[in-house]
Amino acid sequence: MVKATIFEAKTNLSALIKKAQQGETVIITTGRNKAPVAKLTPIRPAAKRRLGTMRIPGYVPTDEIFEPLPKGWTGEDD
Repeated sequence: MVKATIFEAKTNLSALIKKAQQGETVIITTGRNKAPVAKLTPIRPAAKRRLGTMRIPGYVPTDEIFEPLPKGWTGEDD
């Protein structure tokens, strides 16, 4: 964890951002009493989603799918 005052953060912002990108937490404090006022942390990229994996909550197929097969149907081509 890295601590920096507001003045140090303004002058070294690029270096502090690089540290945050590497996974470190940067705490920005006030000048005199060193009270923490902000935290700089890395943002993790969102996981990529694959097409075709979406689930529709509550979706129920129509009853046509569950109709009984015709009598004598064998599943073979005519």
